Amino acid sequence: METPVFEEFDPTSDCDCPGCAHWRRFPRVSPHSTVGRPAATRALAVAAMASAALGVSHAVPAPAAPHAPHRPGVPAGEAPDTPQGGRAPLHGPGGAPTKPAGAAPLPEITRAEIINRAKKWVAEKVPYSMTDYWTDGYRQDCSGFVSMAWKLPGNEWTGSLHEFGVRITKEELQPGDMLLFHNPDNPQNGSHVVLFGGWTDYTHTYYIAYESTRPHAPRQTTPYAYWNNSDRYVPYRYKGVKADVTGVEETAAPQDTAVPQDTAVPQGTKGEGKAVHAGAAGPLAPAPRVPAYPGRGMFRPGADNAHVTLLGKQLVRKGFGKHYAGTGPGPRWGEADQRNVEAFQRSQGWRGGAADGYPGPETWRRLFS
Repeated sequence: METPVFEEFDPTSDCDCPGCAHWRRFPRVSPHSTVGRPAATRALAVAAMASAALGVSHAVPAPAAPHAPHRPGVPAGEAPDTPQGGRAPLHGPGGAPTKPAGAAPLPEITRAEIINRAKKWVAEKVPYSMTDYWTDGYRQDCSGFVSMAWKLPGNEWTGSLHEFGVRITKEELQPGDMLLFHNPDNPQNGSHVVLFGGWTDYTHTYYIAYESTRPHAPRQTTPYAYWNNSDRYVPYRYKGVKADVTGVEETAAPQDTAVPQDTAVPQGTKGEGKAVHAGAAGPLAPAPRVPAYPGRGMFRPGADNAHVTLLGKQLVRKGFGKHYAGTGPGPRWGEADQRNVEAFQRSQGWRGGAADGYPGPETWRRLFS
């Protein structure tokens, strides 16, 4: 006989529901009683009694760590629902058996190729499914999506994807890395994984996420690390990633996805002004040549350099210089520069953190194109 499984809930102290309000007004019953006590406590007590009755020798697990709070303005019920399938070969159970990580050299792939592969599923609106497999052989759920983007030899799941990566920090994230949440208490329905596409602004509060959710694979602005369970996501880098020749620079998202925005350009790469586009044929021809993006540090409060003047003159040339109020652009970054940049970003259809008034590489490219 299996040990019973109990779901744990522990209401927060500031909850306004009638039950929590009641127990804040009245003292609880005897500490040895489970009547009228929080569900988490009752669950642990019942589990302990069940273990003793069944002769189970292992200890009852402690309650899980608290989840990160939901992001402001994002109702809990609107978080993506992403159940996943298990580990499987390409094209499903009938495919060739997969080999565990380390059994053979992993396929090498550049960051640009990873993002291109992810964009292809977004462009083709691959529908979400934990049982169906797309024409390329990958399962149409969150873990199958990352398996596809990384070009793994089979379909992995959130309990095995970490074997193909190395753990990194938030500050080390680059396009093509993944953010993984594996919930051992409910692995099929409580876990999720997304592909990191780049930061939207210098605060590193929001990023572009590629993922597989209902109804089909999206590319969208996402709060770090995710809409819910934020403190449980762990960044990983694919072990087979190799250096890009041109780097990775995001372009506008397909029309059915969230608003496009700037992404971070990996340090030490070359090829400013070259755009990477989705498609089986790989990168298209480079975008028109633009001045090299000097980096976000050139456009911070108090910055004083020629790049600010260059930016201001281009804003005026494009018709976005009204906030200079007759003084014209100059080398010192100020509120007028920020408001003009914000106006330009909003003209591109960007909102929220994507239109913060600070020029990233994509804002720069579009402004000078």
